[in-house]
Amino acid sequence: MKVCSVQAASAWEDPDANLGKAGHLVRSAKELGADLVLFPEQFATGWSPHSTRFAEGSHGRVVEAFREIARHHSIFIVGAYVERHEPRPLNTSIAIDPHGDVVASFSKIHPFSPGGEDRHYDAGDHLSTFTAGGVRFGIAICYDLRFGPLFRAYALAGVHCVLVPSAWPCSRTRAWEILVQARALDNQFYVVGCNPTGTTPVDRYCGHSLSADPVGAVIARGGEGDELVITEVDPEKVDAARARMPVEKDLKPDLYHRLMSR
Repeated sequence: MKVCSVQAASAWEDPDANLGKAGHLVRSAKELGADLVLFPEQFATGWSPHSTRFAEGSHGRVVEAFREIARHHSIFIVGAYVERHEPRPLNTSIAIDPHGDVVASFSKIHPFSPGGEDRHYDAGDHLSTFTAGGVRFGIAICYDLRFGPLFRAYALAGVHCVLVPSAWPCSRTRAWEILVQARALDNQFYVVGCNPTGTTPVDRYCGHSLSADPVGAVIARGGEGDELVITEVDPEKVDAARARMPVEKDLKPDLYHRLMSR
């Protein structure tokens, strides 16, 4: 599978402009041979920890636009929207198959509390996986990357690759790079991180979309400008890495639980 991370700026709070741009970007990704196109966190509006004005249901204009783009280009897309939910909205990413059907939905489990996102958004509470081209994918969103147990849960669920749509600012690029590699190495699977560019009222973003393989090596890296970053994901390399270094058999989850309970 070839995954294309769309490293691009969003027009601030302008869904029509961004969704129009998304169609062109998917067409370009398809021409590069991509099988799946991954957009940054809240690409349709630009990420905000506070604004929920664009909250919509599962058949709103953002979701329907992404579905139509996927169907038109016959390609998998992972896009995002502000999902209407009570008492507060969810920061949600969805996977759409080449027929335009939503095959997975994941809501950010760890809203970004240092920026106040947890005061305006509810937290998700479930994993989300889907299979494309023989690859089992999981989804996490931005700040979720800092929480290792979530990625361990995906490893136990048999995932080969976790897709991480993000809005990670320039000021913390070093942490972004370390965490993408660490989550991949810890769990011996691929991690594909997609990050935007541009400046919004919230922060400044410098791209550096990054993908790491099952041994933690960087296999794709974006620069600081707009670009399409291609990552090849091979599930056989996940199996090979785990066969060479069978770390999982040495895990002691019951002991860890007891130690944390003391």
